[in-house]
Amino acid sequence: MIENLTIVCPVYNEESVISDFYKSLSATVRPLEKKYNISILFVVDKGTDNTYKIISDIANNDCLVKVLFLTKRFGHQMSLVAGIDYAIDSIIIMMDSDLQHPPELIPKMLLHYENGFDVVYTIRTSTKEQGFIRSKLSNAFYSILNILSEVTLNTGEADFRLISPAVAKIFQNQIRERNQFLRGLFKWVGFNSTSINFTANERKAGVTKYKIGTMMQFASTGIVSFSRKPLQYAIYIGVLLSLFSFLIGLHTFVSYIFTSTIPSGWTTITIMLSLFSGIQLLFLGIIGEYIGSIFDEVKNRPLYIVEKKINLN
Repeated sequence: MIENLTIVCPVYNEESVISDFYKSLSATVRPLEKKYNISILFVVDKGTDNTYKIISDIANNDCLVKVLFLTKRFGHQMSLVAGIDYAIDSIIIMMDSDLQHPPELIPKMLLHYENGFDVVYTIRTSTKEQGFIRSKLSNAFYSILNILSEVTLNTGEADFRLISPAVAKIFQNQIRERNQFLRGLFKWVGFNSTSINFTANERKAGVTKYKIGTMMQFASTGIVSFSRKPLQYAIYIGVLLSLFSFLIGLHTFVSYIFTSTIPSGWTTITIMLSLFSGIQLLFLGIIGEYIGSIFDEVKNRPLYIVEKKINLN
């Protein structure tokens, strides 16, 4: 029986590269039509450039191309979730639309699937255009996440992956979190998995959508989604600082009773107050992140809203 294969491609402001990406992807998957019923599903976050029209024209001239236009920018992760939801009974391959994820890896990913793997994820070993600071921040993110989290990610693990229909159904029907960190979730669900290393292509046009601030927010979501350790560390540090404060207070009391030099300690008191206040505010911020995640969940808003579909029932 011929299986369905859907390539899910999130898009945001990629007018300068989307046509080249479509041509490259189409050339790669067309030879696979003898084995799979292929669909290319673009999930388009509402942007400010001409991407909407370009993709509409592509879809109107190629029945294999399907499009979901979202009402606003819901973000990369929610675009992937939308693509998973609409790829019913299908093998799904998720990849970015900027040509940094090489389409040439798709046949190799499918070969692993045919050999019994439900998840085939990719590991970016290097990026030609990635700067020193971004590279170090990326490595630090994976290191911190692995220390704090209950799941372990490989350094450079990307959102370029294949999942089987069985895994897709788990996400379509059971995992409906508001702040999804998909790299961690695909590890968390289990199933047979394997990896492929790749070197990311240099971006041919346009600019990366992962700015430093976006990367920091992404890291925060990953840590909050998969770890309670920051809250536990807050308790431990709070106990240690309370003990330290008690010792400082005891020292001050003894100095007051037995010496007359107590005014010289005002500098120490000022420093301690500033230190403790800063630490308290830090951990209040950590607690706020977790409370914010709970707030998002209880509101129970839709994960995304579709404005328009092309070539989709």
